[in-house]
Amino acid sequence: MSLKDRAKQLKTDIPAVFLALRRRETPWYAKLLAGLTVGYALSPIDLIPDFIPVLGYLDDLIILPALVALTIRCVPAEVMAECRVEAEGMWSSGKPKRWYYALPIVLVWLLVVFLVVRAIVIKQ
Repeated sequence: MSLKDRAKQLKTDIPAVFLALRRRETPWYAKLLAGLTVGYALSPIDLIPDFIPVLGYLDDLIILPALVALTIRCVPAEVMAECRVEAEGMWSSGKPKRWYYALPIVLVWLLVVFLVVRAIVIKQ
C-alpha cells in the first residue's frame, strides 16, 4: 500500500474509529483509546506545535496514524469493518455529512478559552 493510499485510508479510519466508539460491542479500553484518538484528531493543539520546523508536522504524521492503528487493533474486526463501511458514506462528497460530531470538541475548546480569558481578567 502506497503512502497516498494510506492517507486516504486514514481519512475514513478516523470517522470509523469515532463510530466504533459509539458501538456497544467495542470494549471499554478500545472506547477510551478511540476517544483519545478522535479528540487528538479534532484538537487544534498538538503534542508538538506545528510552528516547530520538521518536528511539528512529523508529530501529525506519526502520532495520529499510530493512535488510529492501535485503536483499530483493539476494536473487534467485524465491528471495525462495519464502521469503515458506514464511515465511507460519511465522506462521499469530500467533506463529512455530520459536521455536528465536532461540536463537543468545539465546546470544550470554547470553555478552555473562556476560562483562560477569565483568569487573565481576574488577575488584573
